Amino acid sequence: MGATNKARLAVLASGNGSNFQAIIDACEDGRLDAQIVLLIVNRPSAYALERARAHGIATQVIDHKAHPDREAFDAVLAEAIDAAHPDWIIMAGFMRILTDGFVNRFLGRLINIHPSLLPKYPGLDTHARALGAGDRAHGATVHFVTPTVDAGPPIVQGQIEITPDDTVERLKQRIHGIEHCIYPLAIEWLIEGKTDFDRASAQTNPAVVDASGAQIVPPRP
Repeated sequence: MGATNKARLAVLASGNGSNFQAIIDACEDGRLDAQIVLLIVNRPSAYALERARAHGIATQVIDHKAHPDREAFDAVLAEAIDAAHPDWIIMAGFMRILTDGFVNRFLGRLINIHPSLLPKYPGLDTHARALGAGDRAHGATVHFVTPTVDAGPPIVQGQIEITPDDTVERLKQRIHGIEHCIYPLAIEWLIEGKTDFDRASAQTNPAVVDASGAQIVPPRP
């Protein structure tokens, strides 16, 4: 895409927004031919708002506590996203389980990152579960969102070796580092047409990269 036709990204976040920052950096340094047109947070105290303001990115707070149920919240969220006309909707630490109707409305354009090598350890406490199982490797997965939580087609995974001195907190920080590598990479592949929902659904295994960003396992169609 040219400078006047950049991919439009809407980002959803709930907290600190470190993955959001990684995507901002990738847009600003030219790794992504994209612009972030809107940040939406569901928590008014989310630090991601400060990151957006520092870079001149439009923001909107849609507090889930102000809505009676998930359906009502998701309806307002969907309207805000549609008004921004994004090509991709990027979940960056958005701590909400979305309704099937919302997910299906944006199916194929809604992307998330999860801190495990899916299908291992969907849900919470992934780092403790990996350590408790005695795993030798751990990582993160960028995937398309489907109605079943953490079960959508994977785009790319980042993998690191677990070391003897890893604690839950240390492993969490190390996984954050690889998340910041693979999330912009996955968005780049989407923008450049190297993958899409159908191709990701059809592949046997996703591409896997190490902490340096080097690809160690290519995707297998």
